[in-house]
Amino acid sequence: MGTLQHIQHQISALNDLIKINNDRIAGYQKAIEGIEDLSLKTVFEGYADQSKGYVNQLNDYIHLLGGSPADGTTLAGKFYHTWMDVKSAFVKKDNLSVLSDCEYGEDVAKGSYRKALDDKELIWEDEKVVSLLTNHLNGLKMAHDAIKALRDSLKEKQEA
Repeated sequence: MGTLQHIQHQISALNDLIKINNDRIAGYQKAIEGIEDLSLKTVFEGYADQSKGYVNQLNDYIHLLGGSPADGTTLAGKFYHTWMDVKSAFVKKDNLSVLSDCEYGEDVAKGSYRKALDDKELIWEDEKVVSLLTNHLNGLKMAHDAIKALRDSLKEKQEA
């Protein structure tokens, strides 16, 4: 793969991560709209803001590579959010189901970052981008674990 192709492949991968973060932002905004619990709304706002920061950092790096950052969400994310809208029209969304949906979204985001970091064709030569993506992945793992803990705690309370 030539240098230009390699850079284009990196830009494409980073743009995919921007779209995943945009999916995450949209997902948390839907979650905020779907619940009454103020403490959960605060948690969800924090994770939406986290992804906004990640998007800004990814945009900056894409500009360094000479590319144009993506906007919008993934097609899969659009389908998922449409499904959530349809589902919520028929089923009342309680905190437990919203947290389960958020955990699913965190799994998707983590998987996308892992895939980008493990892609053998990308060969991330710049340690700054590897560090950036690794930091994002670690933040996503912490968010996932926190959402899962909230969900499990709520589930235990409901079962008691």
